[in-house]
Amino acid sequence: MTRRDFLLSALFAAFCSNVRAAVEPVLTPAQSRTFRAWMAQMIAAQFKTLTPRWQQHDCAGLVRFAVAEALRTHDAKWRHANGMSQMPLPPDLVLTAEQQTLRHHWKLADGSYSAYASALEMVQGNARFLHKNCNLAALGDLLFFDQGDAQHLMVWMGSYIAYHTGTVRPDDNGLRAVSLRELLHWQDTRWHPVAENPNFAGVYRLNFLSV
Repeated sequence: MTRRDFLLSALFAAFCSNVRAAVEPVLTPAQSRTFRAWMAQMIAAQFKTLTPRWQQHDCAGLVRFAVAEALRTHDAKWRHANGMSQMPLPPDLVLTAEQQTLRHHWKLADGSYSAYASALEMVQGNARFLHKNCNLAALGDLLFFDQGDAQHLMVWMGSYIAYHTGTVRPDDNGLRAVSLRELLHWQDTRWHPVAENPNFAGVYRLNFLSV
């Protein structure tokens, strides 16, 4: 092999390595459906009793927490600690080692990865735009609102929409559950999830979900 051939081979190998590194893990359709069920389960459970593992109480923090808990192993110890030992639950996710890295793996604006991502970073680097029709949203999809000086996420829960206000008081944990009908009739039209509202950026889906 000539020196030129050797250098070309090395460059090609490096290129292939970078391509593989750039490909993010993706859940299969079956895994995606199971993940959605667990994500919704974890959010719904917070309306009954807040878990101390959820530490950053805001709209993006709710999503980060629900994603991390949905992707973990839900063994007997975990179920007991969360008061879920006696309730019907989705089947556990069986993940590859590569898929397990998704738990705290959010892409930031500068291209790096972190366990933390803002609402804006979550949709810009970690989710894909679908449409502006909430009736086509699937369980766990994100509704993103851009109010100029602040961005906000809500989670489609099937029969209702869940979100966190970003404010916590002794008598109010900040969690909210509203129906689509209620949201469509809010007095503040900036929060109407309709295509005509310039503040409603649309429905987004996490990138690692295949369906």
